[in-house]
Amino acid sequence: MGRLSGGGVNRPPEDAPPFAEPWQAQAFALTLGLHAQGLFSWGEWAAALGEAIKRAQAAGDPDTGERYWHHWLDALETLSLARGAVGRKELGERIEAWDRAVRATPHGQPIELRR
Repeated sequence: MGRLSGGGVNRPPEDAPPFAEPWQAQAFALTLGLHAQGLFSWGEWAAALGEAIKRAQAAGDPDTGERYWHHWLDALETLSLARGAVGRKELGERIEAWDRAVRATPHGQPIELRR
């Protein structure tokens, strides 16, 4: 959700699915799982997400809501790195593997990420 110029909130329709794309649901579920395992508290999560959004706004993000889940993922990566749940090298390797899988997958087909 983003802000409208009049100060209101740009909300999706009531019948809209909670996630526009499967990766958003996966990022949400991963966040819940890591919280349940005690990697971070909800307060720490909220602070990390807020900082990710502030960084994006400082870099020129227009705050229309379309990039919200990208900010979510940024916060999740930042916390996971800070808490040692993943190393910088491993995270980079996974991002590269994902990019390769995306390029190799025909349009409309599920993306398969292999280790």
